[in-house]
Amino acid sequence: MSKQNLYTRLLIMLAIIVSLAFISTQFTFRLDFTGDQRYTLSNATLDILNDLEQVVTVKAYFSKDLPPNIASVKTDFKDLLIEYERRSGGKIAYEFIDPSKSEEAEQEAMQAGIQPVMINVRDKDQVKQQKAYLGAKLIHTNNEEILPFIQPGAAMEYALSSSIKKLSIPEKPKIGLITGHGAAGRQSMQQAVSVLEDLYHLSEIDLRNVEQLENFESLIIVAPENPFSEEELKILESQVKNGTGLLLAINTVEGDFSTNRGKAVETGLADWLKQTGIELKQEFALDINCGSVSVQQQQGFFTYNTPIQFPYLPLIRKFPDHPITKGLENIVFSFASPIKLSLSDSTIHADVLLRTSTKSATEPTSTYFDIRKQWRDSDFDQSELILGIAAEGNFFGSSKKSKLVLFGDGDFPVNGLGQQARELNKDNVSLFVNAVEWLSDDTGLNELRTKGRNSRPITAELEDRDRNIIKYANFITPLFLVIIYGLIRAWLRKRKRNRLKETKMS
Repeated sequence: MSKQNLYTRLLIMLAIIVSLAFISTQFTFRLDFTGDQRYTLSNATLDILNDLEQVVTVKAYFSKDLPPNIASVKTDFKDLLIEYERRSGGKIAYEFIDPSKSEEAEQEAMQAGIQPVMINVRDKDQVKQQKAYLGAKLIHTNNEEILPFIQPGAAMEYALSSSIKKLSIPEKPKIGLITGHGAAGRQSMQQAVSVLEDLYHLSEIDLRNVEQLENFESLIIVAPENPFSEEELKILESQVKNGTGLLLAINTVEGDFSTNRGKAVETGLADWLKQTGIELKQEFALDINCGSVSVQQQQGFFTYNTPIQFPYLPLIRKFPDHPITKGLENIVFSFASPIKLSLSDSTIHADVLLRTSTKSATEPTSTYFDIRKQWRDSDFDQSELILGIAAEGNFFGSSKKSKLVLFGDGDFPVNGLGQQARELNKDNVSLFVNAVEWLSDDTGLNELRTKGRNSRPITAELEDRDRNIIKYANFITPLFLVIIYGLIRAWLRKRKRNRLKETKMS
């Protein structure tokens, strides 16, 4: 190849590169190959951005010189803000501030409500602790929202979009938590209430006070213990007929560990609901995939607790593609009851949200819990019992459409009170909050809550041999492919050299 041809080719390549760089500045696009479309803004976010009338300014307080696993949070957050700015037509403005650069910047971050967190950093074979800021303040007219800590792996789009929505809406939608009858109140559902109150005005209400029931997007009843009167059920029915959404998390059975026996719970809600073709049965649902209870055992002078699988705590890992269950990974119910659908009204449509596994069973209310029982496959003679549904339609012959969500367990979103309070599985909280949002809000924000936090472990159902094959194949296959590529490349180069030698010799 002559020098002139070489220079010509180089100039052409340079011109192509410059042209592509110029075009890329004018037209931006990205391909998102992640399974949950992590880097693609959802329709809910786009709707919120389109509705913005005033500029929202995001001040992101992130420390510099963070370890790579933490620094990626800043990169992901910045990428997200760039996309928000681009898709909002400039209605989102942002700036990044390093609080460690000056005392004034650090004071500004702390006054905004962003506190530093201590992270472990490895430096010269030593582990030391370093102060780090990972938060943001959103400003819209005279209002502010704070994201005090953006957790690695958290659903950033949900946090950002819901904060923008809170700033931009003039008034939060109202939802009512019906109390009395021994039902759970806001004090006993701390985790779920703290999330709901970010976007809704949550009020505890008395079903008999009709004036209190006006203008609610949805009503919630969780784990009532005592019967509702005929008058109260009629009021509830009129609310559903008027289009108010209704979430029912009901126990029809209950387990008592002090006597190791089950008992019935009578509220009248199951019978009232049965006229719609949705029947909550009064029996226990059992599943071979289940949670465990801790049993105290003694060996010699030592006492220790042993976890024992307990089929009365169904563990659900498979979910349909529904806004309420999207992104969930595992839900644990306790002493749940199955739901039977016999819908005769063609205007009502129901989606099944939760099912037990193919190895399931039911037991009557008066059952005795033998915790040490050795369960066999033959004990589970039923399959895929329904534990949760979402329905839409004209209930009770109404001309208005309304939504209804029913769960066959009332305790799954309940923390409890005082020293009896317990921390809930995060997906249990997400399931409850998603259901409320599906009833009360059509923005689709609930689909974002679990976006970007999916883990994909090797499933527990696989045998140990299959799990090991998958594990070692994942480790060895990339190395094997690199070696094969190297060998092929070496062979091609050797063949090319041999051909050059033959050409010179001839």
